[in-house]
Amino acid sequence: MAGIEEILELERIENDIYRGSSVPSELQRTFGGQVAGQSLVSAAKTVDPAFRVHSLHGYFLRPGNPNEPTVFTVDRIRDGRSFATRRVTGIQDGQAIFTMSASFNVEDDGIEHQDRMPVVVGPEDLPDIAEDEAWRTKMFYKEWPRWDVRLVPQDRVTRSSSLAAQQQVWIRYRDPLPDDQVFHVCALAYMSDMTLLGSAKVPHEDVATQTASLDHALWFLRPFRADEWLLYDQTSPSAGLGRALTQGRIYDRQGRMVAAVTQEGLMRYDRSAQHTPGLEASR
Repeated sequence: MAGIEEILELERIENDIYRGSSVPSELQRTFGGQVAGQSLVSAAKTVDPAFRVHSLHGYFLRPGNPNEPTVFTVDRIRDGRSFATRRVTGIQDGQAIFTMSASFNVEDDGIEHQDRMPVVVGPEDLPDIAEDEAWRTKMFYKEWPRWDVRLVPQDRVTRSSSLAAQQQVWIRYRDPLPDDQVFHVCALAYMSDMTLLGSAKVPHEDVATQTASLDHALWFLRPFRADEWLLYDQTSPSAGLGRALTQGRIYDRQGRMVAAVTQEGLMRYDRSAQHTPGLEASR
């Protein structure tokens, strides 16, 4: 499969217009993290390097074709002394498949605090799926073999009785990446769409569902590297009406919160399945 450096390498077509190439994939739709990451790359290319992206808000409008490239058009909404704003539209076959607003700012001094990183088993004490023959046959590994993803077993998750669904995942890119912080931010935008909706399935693991990302919001809080271990601490505070809300907080090994994510996803019963546990009770 394509490496993250290849995925995030965009072709400039014209001023504020870029093209992201298609990459080999076994997915039926273009991976949402790929569209978000490429969108952020295109936005960053139009901003002065003194400005660092601090947030993005995106909507997945239509399913993308993974075999077709995506064209990104960038609108320069604002260029101020402290903040810059860009709006990006991802287009395939003349139709918008994704739209995103990204905000950039010049770093400044101010108050500082953060929630404490949860107590969690380290990634070294969890199996590498690359060494598991069963995992190597699954779609997840085939799609993302270059990402080292280690799921904390549910019986080892530090639980809060007030939370409806929790999931913890350690993740890093397996190969060394460039030192450019913008690259790591865009790589995290790509990675942040992996596994997050799965947190909503934790209390419903035997229920067949049709899932898709609907929107995605991401805040970058502190510098980090995507090729070093990051803890993706995930929760799903609510699911209903065919949708699920999920949230994630991302920490580095030093316990610094480096990013926060919120995503809503389609989470309706898969009525094509032979049996959907729990469905009969709702009829």
